[in-house]
Amino acid sequence: MLLRRGSTVAVAVACLSCGGGGGSASATSPGKIALAAGDYHSCALVNGGVQCWGSNGYGQLGNGSTADSHVPVAVSRLTSGVTAVAAGYDHTCALVNGGVQCWGINTSGQLGNSTIDDSLEPVQVAGLTSGVTAIAAGGDHTCVLVNGGVMCWGSNWYGELGNNSSDDSTVPVPVASLTNVIAIAVGWEHSCALVNGGGVWCWGFGGDGELGNRDNPETQLFPVPVFGLASGVEGIAAGGDHTCALVHGGIQCWGFNSSGELGNNSNLDSNVPVPVAILTSGVTAVAPGGQHTCAIAGGGMWCWGLNHDGQLGDNTTVESYLPVAVQGLTRGVTEILGGGSHSCAVANGAVLCWGLNQYGELGNGTTTTDLVPVEVTGL
Repeated sequence: MLLRRGSTVAVAVACLSCGGGGGSASATSPGKIALAAGDYHSCALVNGGVQCWGSNGYGQLGNGSTADSHVPVAVSRLTSGVTAVAAGYDHTCALVNGGVQCWGINTSGQLGNSTIDDSLEPVQVAGLTSGVTAIAAGGDHTCVLVNGGVMCWGSNWYGELGNNSSDDSTVPVPVASLTNVIAIAVGWEHSCALVNGGGVWCWGFGGDGELGNRDNPETQLFPVPVFGLASGVEGIAAGGDHTCALVHGGIQCWGFNSSGELGNNSNLDSNVPVPVAILTSGVTAVAPGGQHTCAIAGGGMWCWGLNHDGQLGDNTTVESYLPVAVQGLTRGVTEILGGGSHSCAVANGAVLCWGLNQYGELGNGTTTTDLVPVEVTGL
């Protein structure tokens, strides 16, 4: 998921194993490249169209097939008008002319089209044909920002839809008691929102502290305020089971921390925000992944946390509780994302990825894991 300082929404990508997390996505200008990552697939928004690569067992690449692709393939019918893209575990969504279309797995209703049938191509989300300004795809749920409020759909086992219920929904439902929202972020099983004035609210699963409210509720059915972040927050982003915020040029994170994904030189979970070490100023974007986190600072890229598959990009497989520099990306980085066990960036106009490549999620025509950035083919 990616959060960019100074934007009105957090760009996620989710996200996830949230692969990332999930995440959210903001509108982009024509010609701008924006990235999104699911558990084992990645996507890029280029010139108003979407291309995806990697795992495709449920149609999450959106090209009408279930065959994995080791290089980018065009999403069917989405060749223009797209301004944002977001990816969950095994589904993907796009913001198209103010409306939302999704594709991939749909067992929990995460495509939002009133069914639980998977789709190999984009389908229209029910009732959302205009007015949407941001999208965020989590593990098995999706959220949007519309008219200052938040609507979500899909899995709701832990209350991640925020509507004071634990029932799944195949159509968008409003999050309770949230107005003046300017950004959203979605993880595996939790969701968060940034309201005008800089306060953060979260809901859903909180057993590892990912709600940041000094409690560890397994189920939180409606938004609760994040402790200590009532104002001054410039953006938010969510990973698998952790959440981060940009605050006064630095980063604060909370939640699961077994691999050091909070970046505070510890592997202890935290149910309140803690500052990321080293990167105390000059941070312009942050992108949590499954169990790692990345950031842009001074035009260069830094990552920390789990590194079993090389997702930190420092040419090792050693996890780090502190930020480490991504090899070769010391300047010119403009976009970043954290996937399940891989990471990507746009630097000097090129799209690069690294980490796990089991299904071709690095997009370089191979399934070879890379510990340093490699260029995605054909973008």
